[in-house]
Amino acid sequence: MKYKFTYQTTAFDLWQLSMYGIYGSMVGVCNMIFTVAMVLLTAKFWSDVNSFMKILFIIAICLFTVIQPAVVYMRAKRQVATVLHDMEISFDDHGIHVKTEKQSSDLKWNTIKGVSKKPSMIVIFSTTKHGFVLTNKVLGKQKEAFYDYVISKTQK
Repeated sequence: MKYKFTYQTTAFDLWQLSMYGIYGSMVGVCNMIFTVAMVLLTAKFWSDVNSFMKILFIIAICLFTVIQPAVVYMRAKRQVATVLHDMEISFDDHGIHVKTEKQSSDLKWNTIKGVSKKPSMIVIFSTTKHGFVLTNKVLGKQKEAFYDYVISKTQK
């Protein structure tokens, strides 16, 4: 079996991956509990507090719903500026082959650290913190077959 994709990571892809990581962990649970608690406190005490406290309530509610996602997106924009664009990535029985305009590299299947399937992407980890983000847009209708193929190769 052989798969070949034109690969380009966007800031939105990295942002989405980070948000999956945050809200799929205990940190995300704490963020949600804090936000719900702040909404309830705001609703209960809104009419009894001064303007300064109202501003603090609004900031507290926005902390994990607006501010954190915005900061994560800005970080993703900085990260994507360092990533090479227009890569061609192919997968076959020998491994993963990455080609750019100036260089190419090959990774054997036994060097792959893991595969993660998210609702809108598949992430193939070449190290514990680095990998390839293949979105549903890139994978198209092949997503399930591709995921099964990669899993079969990495579990050997």
